[in-house]
Amino acid sequence: MNKLTEILISLARSGLGAPVLLIVVLMMMVVPLPPLLLDLFFTFNIALALVVLLATVYARRPLDFAAFPTVLLVTTLLRLGLNVASTRVVLLEGHKGGDAAGKVIEAFGHFVVGGNYAVGIVVFAILMIINFAVVTKGAGRVSEVSARFTLDAMPGKQMAIDADLNAGVIDQAEAKRRRGEVVQEADFYGSMDGASKFVRGDAIAGILILFINIIGGLLIGVIQHGLPIGEAAETYVLLTIGDGLVAQIPALFLSVAAAIMVTRASGAADMGEQVVSQLFGSAQALAVAAGIVGLMGLIPGMPNLIFLTLAGGAGWLAWRIHQRESGVRPALAGAAAAGPGAVPALPGATAEGGAPAPEVRDVSWDDVPVIDTIGMEVGYRLIPLVDKAQNGQLLARIKGVRRKLSQELGFLIAPVHIRDNLDLPPTAYRITLLGVSVAEAEVYPDRELAINPGQVQGELPGTPGRDPAFGLPAVWIESGLREMAQSLGYTVVDASTVIATHLNHVLSSHAPELLGHEEVQELLDRLGKVAPRVVQDLVPKTLPLRTVVRVLQGLLAEQVPIRDMRTIAETLAEQGPRSQDADALLAAVRVRLGRMIIQQINGLVDELPVITLDPKLEQILQKAVQVGGDGPAPVEPGLAERLHQSLSESANRQELAGQPAVLLVSDGIRLMLARFVRHGIPNLHVLGFGEIAEDRKLKVIATVGK
Repeated sequence: MNKLTEILISLARSGLGAPVLLIVVLMMMVVPLPPLLLDLFFTFNIALALVVLLATVYARRPLDFAAFPTVLLVTTLLRLGLNVASTRVVLLEGHKGGDAAGKVIEAFGHFVVGGNYAVGIVVFAILMIINFAVVTKGAGRVSEVSARFTLDAMPGKQMAIDADLNAGVIDQAEAKRRRGEVVQEADFYGSMDGASKFVRGDAIAGILILFINIIGGLLIGVIQHGLPIGEAAETYVLLTIGDGLVAQIPALFLSVAAAIMVTRASGAADMGEQVVSQLFGSAQALAVAAGIVGLMGLIPGMPNLIFLTLAGGAGWLAWRIHQRESGVRPALAGAAAAGPGAVPALPGATAEGGAPAPEVRDVSWDDVPVIDTIGMEVGYRLIPLVDKAQNGQLLARIKGVRRKLSQELGFLIAPVHIRDNLDLPPTAYRITLLGVSVAEAEVYPDRELAINPGQVQGELPGTPGRDPAFGLPAVWIESGLREMAQSLGYTVVDASTVIATHLNHVLSSHAPELLGHEEVQELLDRLGKVAPRVVQDLVPKTLPLRTVVRVLQGLLAEQVPIRDMRTIAETLAEQGPRSQDADALLAAVRVRLGRMIIQQINGLVDELPVITLDPKLEQILQKAVQVGGDGPAPVEPGLAERLHQSLSESANRQELAGQPAVLLVSDGIRLMLARFVRHGIPNLHVLGFGEIAEDRKLKVIATVGK
C-alpha cells in the first residue's frame, strides 16, 4: 500500500496522474472487469469521496482547495466509468447469484436494504431526491450567485489594491500577489459554477441508469436465461439497487462537498501538485477517513481486506504528514497551550533573565490517573521485599496468591500494582481496591512473625503485634528464635508471607468487587468455545450482561466459587425467561450447585451437621420477608439481636468442635438470613432445603428458637 501511494504521488507530480486516471476510466467502460477489481475500484471510490468531503470540511477557505472543481469532474467520470463496468457485469453474470458483480454490490444490496428490493428502490429514491432536489440544486444556485458576485466585485478589489499600493501600505510584490489572488478567486467560482452542473448531471444519470439496468436485467434474465419473472426481478433488481447505492453514496458525499465549498467565505490559492498537496495534505482528513473506511471494513459481508488495507494506508499517510507537520510548528503548539493571547517563546528565551523557561505541556487525558483494580502501597523500608535484585520474595508470593485465588474462585484475579508511598510509615503497607483503601498494617522486614494459634506453651521475647489477616495475637521475633517458637506451638512466617496472606484474605473477602463486566464477558467468551449454544441462548438473548454479573457477584459474596460456569449459564438460560430478578436467579443457581456447595463446606463426609430454626421463629421470619418484599425484612430489633447471639454461639461451638457451622432453613428466608449473618458471623453457612441433595444425610445438632 505504501508503494502504491508513492507511485500515485510520483505520477501526480510528474503530470501523468490525470492522463493515467482518464485512461483507466476509459478502460473500465470498454474492458470487462472481474468482480475483485470492481470491489477494489468501488472501495477506492468511496474512500476518495470521503477524503474529498473531509478536505473541504478542514479547508480554512475555498482557495485552500482550489483544485476542487477539477477533482469533482474526475471523480464524476470515475463513478460513471464504474457504473458502465458494473452494469456490464450485472447484465452478463447477474443470473449466477448475488455476488456475481462483487462483494461490495452484494453487501449494499443485502446489508444496507436487508435484501428486499422494494425497500432498496425506496431507499435509492430517497437518496436521489436528497441528492438531486436538495443538495445539488442548492449548491448549483449558490455557485451561480457566488460566481456573479465575485465577478462583479473584481473591479472594486482591484481598485482597493491600487489604493493600498499608492498609499505605501503594500509594495509591488504584495500588490501583484493580491491581484493574482483576485483573479484566481474569480476563476475558482466560475469553475465551481460549471462543476455544479456536472454534479446535477451525474444525479440525473444515476436515475436513468437505475431504470435501464432494471428493465435490461429483467429482459435478459427472463428471455435469455429463462428465469421466472419473480426470481429475475429479485436477482437483477437487488444487484441494480446495490450498484446504484454504491455509486450514489459517494456521489452524495461529493455533492455535499461541493455545497460546503461554495458556501464558504472567499479567500486566496494548478492540477498535479496542487491536488496532492491539498487533497492529501490534511492529516485530519486522512485520519478520519481511515477510521471510517476501517469501520466499514468490519461490516459483515464487506471485502474486509480491501477496506482495512485502504484504511491502513490512509492512516499511515496521515501519521507521516502529522510527523512532518509537528516538526515544523513547535512554536504554534506552545502558543495554543498557553492561551489565545499568548506569544510563543523563541528558542533560547529565558524567564526574567534566568534559566530557559520550561515548556508547559497542555493538559490531556494522560494526566487523568487510571485507578488500579488492586493496588498495594508500601513504605520505603519495605521496598527490598519487592525488589528482585535484593532477593525480595513478595512479588513471587503475590503471583502465587493470584494463581491460587483464580483457581479457587473461577475467574482471573487482576494484577496487583505495587508502588511506594512516602506518606506511609516506613514499615507500613496499604491494600487498595478500585482506589479505596481496604486494609493497612505494619510488618518488620528483618524479623519474623510468630502467630499464636491459641495453644502455645510459653512466651517469646519480641515486639507484640497481631496477624493482620485474622487478628490473632502474635510476636515479631528475631530470625534466630524461629525453631524455639515452633517448638512452643507458634506458627512462624516471614514478612512477605504475612503480607501475601493478608492480601489473600482481603481479596477473598472482596471477591464480588473484583468481578466486573469485563471479567464476566471473558468467562462467557471462554465458555462459548466449548458450549457455544449455551452462551448464545443466554446473553443478550435471555438476560442482559449486568444481571449475569449480579448473580455471579451474589455467589461470590456467599463464598460460592464460580468455576462451574457451564452449569451456572445453563441454569440462567433456563430460568431467565421465567424471571429477570437477580435474587431469584441466584437461588436457582445455588440449587443446581448444591452438591458442590455442600462438598466445599463438609468435604466428602456423608453426614452433614446442621443448625435449624424453631418452626414458630421460621414462620415469623417468613412473614417478615413477605412484608418486606424487595427491601429488607422488618424484623423486630430485640428478636434480631437474640437470633444473632444464638446463631453466633452455635457457630462458635461447631468451630471449637472442628465441624462446619451450617444453618438449614426454608428456601424463602435463606437469602435474608445469609445477608443477616454475612458480616457478623462469617463462619456460618446458610443453606436452603432445596440445596440439599436427596441422598445427603443430615444431623440436627441445635435448634434456635425465639
